[in-house]
Amino acid sequence: MDAFTAGLLQRIRTTESDLTKARETGDDFLADVEQSELDDLRRLAAEHGVEVGAPSV
Repeated sequence: MDAFTAGLLQRIRTTESDLTKARETGDDFLADVEQSELDDLRRLAAEHGVEVGAPSV
């Protein structure tokens, strides 16, 4: 796995975790921000052929 793929997958995992925390604490604004970031990261992964797997959030 190259550095780009590893970094992208790590960012996705971190963002998924942050999204879960935002939802659990009821921070709707932060949840929206994290969801947008996650959508962008997944789009980037798809554009580069990086297999992300099933969404965990």
